[in-house]
Amino acid sequence: MPWLVPEGLLPTGEILMSPRSLEEVLKSAGNPVDMLRNSRIGAYVYPVVPSEFSNWRDEQRAWRETAVLFDQSHHMAELTVRGPDALRLMSWCTINSFRNFAPGKAKQMVPCSHDGFVIGDGILFFISEQELLFVGRAPSVNWIQFHAESGEFKVDVIRDDRSPSHPRGKAVHRRHYRFQIQGPNANKVLSRLHGGPLPEIRFFNFDTIRIAGRNVQALRHGMAGEPGLEVWGPYEQGEEVREAILAAGAEFGLVPVGSRAYASNTLESGWIPSPLPAVYTGESMRKYREWLPADSYEATGSIGGSFASSNIEDYYVTPYALGYGPFVKFDHEFAGRAALEKMEKAPQRKRVTFEWNGKDLAAIYSSLFDRDVQNGKFFDLPIANYASSNYDKVARDGKTVGLSMFGGYSFSERCGLSLGIVDPDVQIGDELTLVWGEENGGTKKSTVERHQQMNVRVRVSPVPYSTDARESYHAGWRTSQA
Repeated sequence: MPWLVPEGLLPTGEILMSPRSLEEVLKSAGNPVDMLRNSRIGAYVYPVVPSEFSNWRDEQRAWRETAVLFDQSHHMAELTVRGPDALRLMSWCTINSFRNFAPGKAKQMVPCSHDGFVIGDGILFFISEQELLFVGRAPSVNWIQFHAESGEFKVDVIRDDRSPSHPRGKAVHRRHYRFQIQGPNANKVLSRLHGGPLPEIRFFNFDTIRIAGRNVQALRHGMAGEPGLEVWGPYEQGEEVREAILAAGAEFGLVPVGSRAYASNTLESGWIPSPLPAVYTGESMRKYREWLPADSYEATGSIGGSFASSNIEDYYVTPYALGYGPFVKFDHEFAGRAALEKMEKAPQRKRVTFEWNGKDLAAIYSSLFDRDVQNGKFFDLPIANYASSNYDKVARDGKTVGLSMFGGYSFSERCGLSLGIVDPDVQIGDELTLVWGEENGGTKKSTVERHQQMNVRVRVSPVPYSTDARESYHAGWRTSQA
């Protein structure tokens, strides 16, 4: 059990101790839903990268029409795992099969709790026989590090957390820079940088290319639904490589994308970034909660939206619901395997895109200019999320049949979009009602102003929403359950 430190004195003279683990935080808080729905952590910030380089509308258009440069160097954590048991550790931590996994390959890795619910996801790179690199958000990194430290695995780990949300003028340093060049003209830009035809890199494989006279690692990827590569190398070389990319891309209309537009690319491509990590309940997860510190992502994050349940497990999601069903392979032992073997036999919720009715979305804005009515919850552009994990109720005839989990606006599609999950009997083309805003005028989150809930008609649409993304993504990755 993590030790406690004195925080003050109670009226009885007893020493009040400050919790030092998630488990202690939960005991103090009572209901974890109340704690997370009223968290004061504030807005999620994509750090360091400027908000906009030009304007978010043109930056969105560019990944569909010309090419873009995404700077992913700062908002994700990295965990390097080295040692003879590196592969065995990672295999234990994820639903994915490691059959045919070899150096030079990568995969979207999905860790689950012992009860079979999603903790997070990220990209795993097979660097060498005894070295793997995981890149993703904190919940997945925490889970891997916990098993590396507490399990019987002969490994060492190097953790590089995401850059601080507010550096306050201090220098920021990471182990690696990480850029993506995406869009219809991406190959032209990359060929110019490489000085000739690029090596043939298969989907989710990586190889070496040349940029600015340096060897650069390059992963074949497609985050914005368009062809391109993700490149990375030592952080000290990042500025030099970035300037070379911008110079080579000028002729082909390459546009640097700011942090404001960056996250909105997933609305078109279909990845749900931040489900609530399923760690708050269950005896099998207790040791992990005791390991997680009181200031961890899991202890300080927030839940937002119109779906309000007193049971934290109602916010947990399965890998099947998020579209990761094809990743679940029972050819190895992993955390959550027994639960998922039982779960897969039941009908499953499925991932969809919700297309918001334009008139209903406009009514949210018009409420801001009418002094005679209570305003609706502000819908920010181009990303409307206001919590670490977002859960808006989607209903049919008053009954909840789904959840909207990540929303915003696409200038290319000229509509509001959100990603979420629906019951098995909901079909593409169905019109449902999304409840926008929180109950009782809103929770105590610092991102929530007083408001009224408003209904928005939404049409159930495919994943990915973008036709380009559906047709160009590698079969079996993000599109397999569209």
